[in-house]
Parts: sequence; C-alpha cells; structure tokens
Amino acid sequence: MNSTSSQDEFAKWAKLRRQHDKAQAEYDEVAEKNKSTRSTFDLRASSARWVLTNGLRLGLQFYHSGTPVFEIPRGWAPAPVEWVLGWPRVKRGGVSLQVWGWACAVAIGVVGEVVGGVWAWRNGGGVEGGEAAGKNTRGEGGVGVGLEETRG
Repeated sequence: MNSTSSQDEFAKWAKLRRQHDKAQAEYDEVAEKNKSTRSTFDLRASSARWVLTNGLRLGLQFYHSGTPVFEIPRGWAPAPVEWVLGWPRVKRGGVSLQVWGWACAVAIGVVGEVVGGVWAWRNGGGVEGGEAAGKNTRGEGGVGVGLEETRG
C-alpha cells in the first residue's frame, strides 16, 4: 500500500506551514527594519534639501535684510510705495532683497506660463476654454475664425 495516510499528509502540511510562518516572520521583521530605515532617510534627506534651498535663502535674506539690492531715485514713487519696496528694513529709496526675490519669482512664473502656452500652441496642444487647437472653430453659420487660418 503506497498511499499516504491522512495523518502523514497533515504532518507534511503542518511542517510546511511552520516553515512558511517562520519565513513570513523573518520577512516581516526585515520589512519593518527597512521601513524604519527608509523613513529615517526620507526625513534626513528632506531636511537637508529644505536647509540647502529655503534655509539658505532665508539666511541670506536675514543677513542682508538691511542692504538694498539697488536704489531708486527719490520722488520716483510715492512714499508708501518706497516703503513697501524697502520692506522690511531697507531705508527709503532702496529695494530690499525680499521684495526683489518676490518680483523675480513672479516674473519667472509669468515668463514660464507664456513660454509654455506658446510651446503648446505651436505643437498643437489644447487651448484654454476647451477648444481643440488646430481645429476649425467655425459654427454652423460660418461665424468665427479657426486656428488653422490664423497660423498662416
């Protein structure tokens, strides 16, 4: 009789189950250690990135908060505008590093939007308002001008 008894089958299954449970416990332990190491690394990396970008900028702004980036002629702008341009500690008639940085950020954002819009328009991307670029937008009565006709 070569058949295996149900007790032998159960014993094999129980042995495999114990091996599997042991391997699963080892895996869970290593996975938890890796998760802890990863979260520590992520915290340190994001802190270093913040210090090197925002921290450096804030440090420079604090250190040079009383030094104007450049001077504007007296009377060129009303006194309240001169005060705002010098905020927080530059004397009247100067433009502070904080205001200059803000103005540069706004200008870079606007230029980026314009360049992105022109690039999308030239490459057949979508147009604001839901119209498809490159398609004729004329209605039934022939009203409107399609983008194909304006590109020349």
